Parts: sequence; structure tokens; C-alpha cells
Amino acid sequence: MPKAFYVTTPIYYVNDAPHIGHAYTTVATDFIARWHRQRQEDVWFLTGTDEHGEKVMRTAEANGTDPQTWADRLVEEAWKPVLKTIDASNDDFIRTTEPRHVARVQEFIQKLHDNGEIFEGTYEGYYCVACEEYKQPGDLVEGTGEYAGQLVCSIHGRPVEKLSETNYFFRMSAYTERLLEFYEQNPGFVQPESARNEVLGFVRQGLQDLSISRSTFDWGVTVPWDPEHVIYVWFDALLNYATAVGYGADPEKYERTWPADIHFVGKDILRFHAVIWPAMLMAAGEPLPKKVFAHGWLLVGGEKMSKSKLTGIAPAQITDTFGSDAFRYYFLRAIAFGNDGSFSWEDIAARYQAELANGLGNLASRVAAMVGRYFDGALPTPGPATDAEEALAAVAAKAAHDADAAVDRVAPHEALAAVWTLVDAANGYITEQQPWAVAKDDAQRERLATILYSSAEALRALAVLLNPVMPKATAKLWESLGAEKALGALAAQPVADAGRWGQLVPGAEVTKGDALFPRLDLAAADQ
Repeated sequence: MPKAFYVTTPIYYVNDAPHIGHAYTTVATDFIARWHRQRQEDVWFLTGTDEHGEKVMRTAEANGTDPQTWADRLVEEAWKPVLKTIDASNDDFIRTTEPRHVARVQEFIQKLHDNGEIFEGTYEGYYCVACEEYKQPGDLVEGTGEYAGQLVCSIHGRPVEKLSETNYFFRMSAYTERLLEFYEQNPGFVQPESARNEVLGFVRQGLQDLSISRSTFDWGVTVPWDPEHVIYVWFDALLNYATAVGYGADPEKYERTWPADIHFVGKDILRFHAVIWPAMLMAAGEPLPKKVFAHGWLLVGGEKMSKSKLTGIAPAQITDTFGSDAFRYYFLRAIAFGNDGSFSWEDIAARYQAELANGLGNLASRVAAMVGRYFDGALPTPGPATDAEEALAAVAAKAAHDADAAVDRVAPHEALAAVWTLVDAANGYITEQQPWAVAKDDAQRERLATILYSSAEALRALAVLLNPVMPKATAKLWESLGAEKALGALAAQPVADAGRWGQLVPGAEVTKGDALFPRLDLAAADQ
């Protein structure tokens, strides 16, 4: 059996409800998963929650409850529901408190201990609870305002705590050269290039042994040979990518799925995934993932999304106005994936109106209406193609090819830009061919049929190419074109074949349904 295409989101902390920064990562991962399914590949898409560690424990205590109750409530009331809000198509949702994960984590760390990869020692350093990480001096800055005179984490801007503990350590220093050699032999392992350069610079400085247990609190996976210690939350959490697909429990599934093809992560957790995680796998003799892609931060008002800074916007605040398809389209199109990107209500409202309602939505509505008016809703048989039809067909073929190539580069924004050349070309084609004028001359009946068939063909290609982006709208479009009976399910259309011209079957029933993107009261949407 061929290996599945395996793609993951980062595993999200349950210290609070998800905001659009989390949804942005999940939508990008979902788009890649859906695109590979549209290629007719076997796909496995994983997401989940990281529920151990001091940060979760303190948050639960601050809310007057225990960590497990806190995690259970947030997962069921916030994290799983948001997946439905944004139409995520994940195949699995793993929680690090699940027995299937905990048992395998203990087996993994026991294996490393038995192989001499773990030793006991004392560590003193500055610890950021928000990062769940000991910080190097270069990761700290002088605090300002209420934190003046204190060292704070450069990412979270909060004071770090100086800790001294006797812990267990992973001999990560022994993997410095092996990792550098791996990066050299696999230049695409860390992307984009800026992330790769950061990782190379960090590892070239020489790695330190990693403290992988804590004894000052008990919310975590117990170290199997020393119940006074719990396993460091990141050492525990990173293993979810393997435990979720059968590591140590289901060899057949593990072999079919692992290694991961892409781990999507935010740039603030890049080192965990591109340094610690591969070192752990090397130590255990397991295959390494093929790619770690670190995207930029989602900014609001120039600041990284943060609940504590009150810049955290819930996805439903946007989808309630614009719908999930527009939410997905906006974040995939408006931000160059890999770079930081800014969100604004004004921008999403403008793109909704110009690109979705006036662009794609109006195109679909006009074509269906004219087929209904001039051919009683039956897709006409086209006559001979002219240069105009050949040009439109060429745009469709190029759009499909370029979008597919952009997905392989992990550039969703470029994929959508490529697809939108066909939206623009089809609208331009109708404007230039003026089917409403041609319809006035009975002698040009065949020409009218050619124009409307070609316009519908462009919509067919768009339905296939945009299905991974806006599944609800494309399902309506596919139904409107009467394509299900003649061509089969939309999901079964190979994306590589989307640009092949002439697939719609004449005589198919074309119907004009509700607008794909209804016009909105944008004044109400401007929040």
C-alpha cells in the first residue's frame, strides 16, 4: 500500500480558547490536505491539543479548577467546535492526555533511557512558563513598564523565572553535527529559507543537553523509572505526531503514514520542531519528517495575536459575517504564506466584495442565468472554437498547472493568485463576447452556445481548483452546473485534470441557485 500524505498542524495549548491565529494555521494545513486529496492521494491530516505542562496547570488553577477538567471543557466547548466553524477536514484529533499517547510517550523515553541517551543532572536557568522553555541569554530582553528592571521573554514580553532543579537530561549536544549534516543533505527540511537560516545559525552555535523532566509540579506524563518527575511538556507533546499514527501500537498504520510529509508550525515554535524533534527521532532510530514549514505571525494592529493583550479575535466573529468560505479564502490569499501578515476588517470586507461577490459569485450567477434564459437551463452544445475560446482554455490549463506547482512550494497565496487568473479571464471573456447582444441575432445561435458553454467550462475548472479553498461554495457551483450526474462527485475530480477543456456534457441541467457570496451590509461588517 502506498504511503499516505501525512500533514499536521502544531499541537495547540489548551490554556485558552482558539483565536484566528490558530485558525489561520489550521486553514492552511487543511488547504494542503484537501488539495492532495483532490489529487486523489491517500491523505492523513492531524490536529490536536497539548494539555500538560505548568502553563496549563496555572491557568486551570487561576480559573478555580483542575487541569484535566479545564482541558476537557476547552477541548469540547472551544477547540473542536472551531474546526467545524472553519470547515477543517482533519482525520484525527489527538489529545496528549489520552491513554494512546501517554503510554507511548513513556515507552519512547524508557527506550532512550535504556540506550544511555538520558542522564540525571542539575540545571539552573531562566524559565518562561508561557513558552514552557528554559531561555538562553540571547532570548531575553530588559522589561519595560510594569516589568522594568526584570528580564522578560522576547516572545511573550513576560518576566522569566530563575529555576534550579535536579532533572533528567537528553544528550542533545551529541546531535549537533548529525543535525547539521541532515540539514545539508535535506535542504528542504526547514522552510521557508529565513526559517532554515535561523535553525542553522542556532545549531551551529552548538547544542546543549536538554532538561526533559520537572519535579516541581505533577501535571504531566510520569517518568516511568522515577515517579517523582514528569516529562518535559515539549518532549511529551512532540511525540503526538508519531503516537497518533500508531507508533508503538499499530505498526501497519505507522508504516503507512509515518514520517510526516509536512509539519506546519508558527515561527515561535520552530526550534522545537526543527531541532529537538529530529534529535529525539535520531536517538530512537526513527525516520525524520520530510518538512517543517514555519509560517509567520498573524498581526492585529501591528501586534501578534494574543489573548492576554486582547488582540485575540475568535474565528466565529468573522465567519458569522462573511461565512467560512470567505474566511478561508481571505487568509489563504491575502497573506504571503511564510511571512507575517496583518488582518483588518476593512481588508476582508473589500476582498469579499471585489473578489468573491463581484468576481467569482457574479460570474457564476451570470452564466447560470443566461443558460436559463437563452437555452431553458440546458447546457448548449458548443460550435467551433475561435481564438477567444482557445485563449480562455489556455488560461484554464495554465491556472491549474501553476496552482498545483504553487502547492508543492507550500505557497497557498500563489496558488490562489494563479486560480484567480481564470476568474478574471472568464469575466473578461463574457464582457468581450457580449452574449446578451449575440442572443438578439437568431443567426448566431451556435455562437451564443459556444460562448455560454465556454463560460460554464471555466466555472467547472474553477469548482475543482477552488474546492480545497471554499468547499461550501464550490459544492453549490458544481450542483448549479449539473456536473454531478455527468462527471461524478466534485471531490473525485483530479486537480491535475482540471484545466483540460471540454469536460462538461451538453444537455446538463444548469440551475441558478442562491448567490455563492451574497452581498453584505459592509457597514455592519466593519467592526
